[in-house]
Amino acid sequence: MKPLSGSGARGMMVDAMSTYGADSFVGRLSCIFQGSTDTTFYILAVYFGSVGVRNTRHAVTCGLLADLAGILAAIGIAYLFFS
Repeated sequence: MKPLSGSGARGMMVDAMSTYGADSFVGRLSCIFQGSTDTTFYILAVYFGSVGVRNTRHAVTCGLLADLAGILAAIGIAYLFFS
């Protein structure tokens, strides 16, 4: 959810924390997800739009791959520290 909508991801994090508790594995994992990536499409629109870049074909792919790497790293770190 984070690459698409920052506020949607924050709402999902708050919902996970209220359902499972802030100190649960799910609550901690959702916090790590929240901090591990940024909203890719917002970054591309704002930064590339400010300098006039029109062709963002490879940047979108690289940004989404970086988001996937952040998600996988977040899962690994959560299991390493909190399980």
